[in-house]
Amino acid sequence: MAEPKPPAPSIMLVAIFSRHRTALDWALERIAQTWGRLALCSDRFDHGETNYYQPTMGSGLTKQFVIVDGLYDPAQLSDSKLESNRWEAELAAANRFSELRPLNIDPGYITLTKLVLASAKDRAHRIYLKQGIYAEQCLYYLDHRWQARPWTYPDYQRDDFQTFFSQAREHLKRLVLSQPSAIQIANGRRDVL
Repeated sequence: MAEPKPPAPSIMLVAIFSRHRTALDWALERIAQTWGRLALCSDRFDHGETNYYQPTMGSGLTKQFVIVDGLYDPAQLSDSKLESNRWEAELAAANRFSELRPLNIDPGYITLTKLVLASAKDRAHRIYLKQGIYAEQCLYYLDHRWQARPWTYPDYQRDDFQTFFSQAREHLKRLVLSQPSAIQIANGRRDVL
């Protein structure tokens, strides 16, 4: 019989995007206040791979990624997504912006072998967690690089995004090596270090 083991060490990744710089700044402040100090912040990237969000968010979107300091329990992913949904609704209800959805916040996590995002939309490849929230493995790490799945969002395949994800992965490796309990969990897959 297989024996249950703790999950692989992970760090929290949060993707935020908006056409408003002030909305992105608001999200960064809320993330830091609630989930913890920001260990890494990406540049702000133009988000033009799709027009899916244009009807509710407008055009000229900018996306930014952040890593929250410390290890993250992936069992919290659905709670993190539900909380970020409340923040989006709070900002929209404040009527500071003309768009129906002035801000999108997508929490997820990175392990040494994968990048996972939360979603409230069901698809064939997504795994149900709880309370209407699903998990999706967007990328996996193999042969010293991030690799896409057939369903991986086009922007997550961009070199500049993946450069940041690799920086985040290196940050996780440093955390794992500095914490004996994390090393013990990761030792089963020492090849990924």
